[in-house]
Amino acid sequence: MGGRVNREVVYLMKEGGTLMKTVPLISEQERARREEAVRFARNSVRLEGFILNQEAEALNRRYINGELTSVEHTAALLALAGLPVH
Repeated sequence: MGGRVNREVVYLMKEGGTLMKTVPLISEQERARREEAVRFARNSVRLEGFILNQEAEALNRRYINGELTSVEHTAALLALAGLPVH
């Protein structure tokens, strides 16, 4: 595929009109892998005594669903935590 991402067009109904957005298509295997990675990370931070807030969980859902790449997901979580993004 040469770095190209297949995308699916999603229509979102909103008061006053319809919004169109594209999201990458990921395989069920990739989705399951991402879900397991997020579950592992969530449990890891819980062992340290932290619970992820709603914003972090929303980013996790977007990553699991293929809306964010791994790099985008990590950068967004770092920014949310107020840490430098590399």
